[in-house]
Amino acid sequence: MKRFYKEASVSPVGDAFAILLDDRPVKTPQRNPLALPTARLAEAIAAEWAAQGEDINPATMPLTGLAQGALDQVANERGRIVDRIAAFADSDMLYYRADAGQQALVDHQADRWDPLLDWARQRYDVDFNLIYGIRYEAQPEQTIERLAEAVEAQDGFAVAAMLSLVGLSGSLIATLALVEKAYDATKLWPLVNLEELWQEQQWGRDDVAVAMRNLKQAEFEAATRFLDLSRT
Repeated sequence: MKRFYKEASVSPVGDAFAILLDDRPVKTPQRNPLALPTARLAEAIAAEWAAQGEDINPATMPLTGLAQGALDQVANERGRIVDRIAAFADSDMLYYRADAGQQALVDHQADRWDPLLDWARQRYDVDFNLIYGIRYEAQPEQTIERLAEAVEAQDGFAVAAMLSLVGLSGSLIATLALVEKAYDATKLWPLVNLEELWQEQQWGRDDVAVAMRNLKQAEFEAATRFLDLSRT
C-alpha cells in the first residue's frame, strides 16, 4: 500500500490514546479505532507509521500488528486465545530434557532451566514433572489450572503479547517471567534457544538457522517491548 499521509500523531480519547494520520483516526482491519491504553505505546506506534517510506510495510510495524491483534482478535476471541496460550502449561519446552545418553546436555539444561522453574514454583505454588527423552507426560492438574489462571488474569494487550511470546519461545513459564518482570528478554532468549545454541557449540554454526533465530529474536523483543509499553 502506498503511503497516503504526511504526519502521524497521537490524540487522547477518553482514557485511551488514538493514532491519527493527518488528523484522521486510524482503524484496525476490523474497523475498530486504533486506541492504545498508554501514551508510551501510542507514541511508539505513531513512530512506526511516521517511519514508513513511499510504501507502507507492515513487517516493519510489529507494535501496530500486536495492537491490532489485541483490539480485533483478543477482544472478540479472548477465551480461545487464552486457552491456546494456557495449553503450554502442559507442554512447556522447559519440562523436556535430553535422555541419559546426553548427560552433558542434561546437566546444562538443569543448570540453566531449573532456576526459571524454581521461580515459577514459588510464584504460583506449583510443581512440574520433568521428562527425559522424547515422550509425553501430563503435568499436575493443579499446575495447569494455576498457570491458566495467571494467563486469564492478564488484560487484552498483555494477552496479545503473550500469544506471540509463547509461540516464539515454546515456553509459558518464560512468557510469564516476562509478564511478571522476573526476567528480561535478553536473559530469556538464550534460555529458550538453549538446545539450538548447544548444538552450534558442538557441531558448528548453521547460517540459515542463525538467520531464522535472529528474525525470531527481533519478534520476541518487539512483543516484550509491546508488553512493557502497554502498561501504565
